[in-house]
Amino acid sequence: AGDYVVTIEEKNKATFLRAYTNWRCMSAGSSRVCVRMVGHKMEESYSEALKEQMSIVEMPLSDPPLCISCCPVNGNLLVGCKNKLVIFSLKYLVINQNLTVLDFERSLILHIDNVSPAEVAFCARHIAVTTELDVLILKLELVQRGADNTGQCAHSTSTLEEPGDRGPSTHTLQLESDEFVICQKPVELLGEESKLCEIPVTLESAGLATEGTEHFQVQYLLFRRFTPDQSPFGFCEETKLHSLQLLPIYQTAHGETENKRELLSLFCFFSLPHVGYLYSIGKLVELISTYQYSEKSEQAVLTPQFLHVITSENLQCFTVRCSAAAARDEDPYIDTTVKACPPVSLDVCTLRMQLFIGPRAICHFKNHVILLIKADTEDITERRKPTRRILSRKADSIKSRKTPDSESGWNLYIVNTVSTVQLYREMVDYSRTYENVKTESCIHLLSEAHLLVRAAIMDPSFLKSDEKEELLTAFRESCAFLGDCYSKFDTRDYHLALPYYRMSGLSMTEVLERLVSEGDETHKYERGFIFYLTHSLNEDLNEELSQESATKVLQIFYLTEPVQLPHILCSPCMRNVCPLTAMNYLQKIEKIMPSVVLTLTKASMALKMGDLMMYKHEMDSYKETVLVCGFIGQPKLLRQHKEGTVIPTEFAIHLKETQPGLLVAATVALYENRKIELEETDTFFKVMCNNSENTIPQLLVDFWEALLVVCSQEEVLQELLLRLTSQYVWRISKRQFPETKPLKTTEDLINSCNHFGLIFPWVTFIMSTGSPSDKGYPEDISKLQSILCSQSINVTSALPFLEPLSEDGNVGLTIHVLCSTRLGKYEDSLDLLLKKCPDAVVLYAQHELKDDNRAMWWNKLLPELCKRTKLTGNYCPVHISSLKETLSVVAMELELRDFLNVLPEDGTAAFFLPHLLHCSQRKPLT
Repeated sequence: AGDYVVTIEEKNKATFLRAYTNWRCMSAGSSRVCVRMVGHKMEESYSEALKEQMSIVEMPLSDPPLCISCCPVNGNLLVGCKNKLVIFSLKYLVINQNLTVLDFERSLILHIDNVSPAEVAFCARHIAVTTELDVLILKLELVQRGADNTGQCAHSTSTLEEPGDRGPSTHTLQLESDEFVICQKPVELLGEESKLCEIPVTLESAGLATEGTEHFQVQYLLFRRFTPDQSPFGFCEETKLHSLQLLPIYQTAHGETENKRELLSLFCFFSLPHVGYLYSIGKLVELISTYQYSEKSEQAVLTPQFLHVITSENLQCFTVRCSAAAARDEDPYIDTTVKACPPVSLDVCTLRMQLFIGPRAICHFKNHVILLIKADTEDITERRKPTRRILSRKADSIKSRKTPDSESGWNLYIVNTVSTVQLYREMVDYSRTYENVKTESCIHLLSEAHLLVRAAIMDPSFLKSDEKEELLTAFRESCAFLGDCYSKFDTRDYHLALPYYRMSGLSMTEVLERLVSEGDETHKYERGFIFYLTHSLNEDLNEELSQESATKVLQIFYLTEPVQLPHILCSPCMRNVCPLTAMNYLQKIEKIMPSVVLTLTKASMALKMGDLMMYKHEMDSYKETVLVCGFIGQPKLLRQHKEGTVIPTEFAIHLKETQPGLLVAATVALYENRKIELEETDTFFKVMCNNSENTIPQLLVDFWEALLVVCSQEEVLQELLLRLTSQYVWRISKRQFPETKPLKTTEDLINSCNHFGLIFPWVTFIMSTGSPSDKGYPEDISKLQSILCSQSINVTSALPFLEPLSEDGNVGLTIHVLCSTRLGKYEDSLDLLLKKCPDAVVLYAQHELKDDNRAMWWNKLLPELCKRTKLTGNYCPVHISSLKETLSVVAMELELRDFLNVLPEDGTAAFFLPHLLHCSQRKPLT
């Protein structure tokens, strides 16, 4: 992230921390060097010279630096000193538009009591520290600063340390100063538990506080303590941790993110002389791999693809699981039937060992391993002696030490690693030695090869790699090889054949060609292959197998899983199967395990053969209700998917012509069992009936009516009622007859479904007085009225669909009055009836004006009839007869005094007197 070199240098018994920037000028031949202090403000005239000279940035520290680490993500620098860690933030100083220079700013100090770091690692605000036997991993979390503590410059984390445990006792110090070391028991604390490590960390902000200053708190991620003598060889070795490293893995590069690196996963590696440990410290802190070395290790370096380890005589290379863990961080749903990845728990293996005498240090850059070697025969001889040394601080302190200047025989080697594609080919070739014996070793090797390629593809430089196409080809090929293994081998993870074949991009025909031998009818097919075939055939793929391949599939399932054969034949992939061959297989299976699905499949094959007699025989084998259950068991007998659209099968189209009732009942059952969606049924019936997108076929209306009978979901219920209302209104207003006879009459629907109500007497009366033109579509009209006579439909939602019906006709009048009544607008309904059909007003009142609405008889209807009768006189006998009937009802309901009060003052006494006498005889005046 920052193009600089940082060093810890020793001169005249003093230690310096220096950063070299613009260092590439030296390789270009320039010998100019400038030295400046960190944070030094450069003069404009002085800074122009920086273009062609290397700068040495001095970083003064109060304590000598012990170790350093540069963050690969943002270029910040971490320096380890005794009892503290210092962070220098990398800055880019813009001198002018032609010159930008690097500088550092001391930003944060972490005070850690009683810790002298041997190594540190720094990456994306994660900090790892090791001492001789302890490992501590921390994370700096950004925190929001409130207005009340903006002046605070330090944040201290609380620990569970007891007052008596703040440091070693005097007795312990005395023992350690002599011949003994007190060893504490080994501990591993992960996640939140690592707070219990009793190592307090205090933060001190070292930079100038500004408005944009970031503030942090410490989160403990991992603490692990080892004990000496972890060697399995029976003699005590010098046990110290080494090779601490934080390795970032970035999001897989895509075209639009080619130049952006977004951190995906983070891993931490550290090692003892004979064993190494790899932890994932991302969302979850866990140990993912342990590495056992064949001999004592000197140093190790971790890469996304390998772990390189040097011993006294070898360069060893191990596989790693970083890409497997990162793939799951990137895609939590990777372990499905669509995608797969070898498990993180897969055992690691050694790839190769290369002889080197006296390796002392190792590092890695791109496809190069850099080795620092010192061949010293005497040292090697001494190292091989299995002497047992006393574990003592005094013994360590008197060990002689040669200065590097006085030593000779140092060599630097740069080893080019084998390209990913070449190594992948070698691993695949080697795996073939295990192919015939069908062991897990073959799967293991191919999994290693797959992870090797996957790691290369996840590398940020992948898009610019010369091997890009080769790597993608190798990735698909490795998936195919793994699919072959899981298909051919009898393994518990046989189900992985499906996702690996899918990732390989192979078609089903190509997989069959890889695994099925011609003429081999006795071949045993393993579970993985059958699992792959079953799932692939049961899904709606666009691939159609040839007749030869389809016949081979029939043979495979007849030998392995005959019960699946009817379902397999319904797959769109088997469209080219020979129906006669399929029928022969089905007849053989029917003798052993008959079923309704098998019978329906035979009927489907008979249709393909054109044998209608056989078709009728099969369909008559079961009652329609049982056949419906068969369609539920295998919906693809009726519907299939093509390019994301539901289309009917030939079987469904034949049922439309011969048994439409069975087809509708089966479709309702499919919907009820979530085998088809409501929107899909629209396309299903429209395609079947060859209707345009905007035309509703009668068979779809029949389906909606049948679905109402069984529907229990309120949302779907309202949707269906509105769809039916809209269709009925459209037909009535456009005077369109249904293209086929409806399966159910209004009476059938009223008897079977409470969402269709009994039609009210006043509605029937109004319709009986209408013109012949209103009676041309009796079923649509009566069904619409029946829906509005029920209490199910939301009338407010239905009003926009009813607008095409005018209230001038009897149909429109009944619909408008029904809606007004459902909305509680009784006065509007009475006014409309008095205006359009006064004959029906009393019948309406008798049906609707009850209970709480009974007062409208004398408050609304009686005054209106009196007013209209007075205006029309004897010329409108309907008003007079309606008024008499209304007076009879009111006389029965009111007391005599109240009855007198509602009568008009200017009315004819002879007209009202009989009703008054009737009222007085019923309830005498008191």
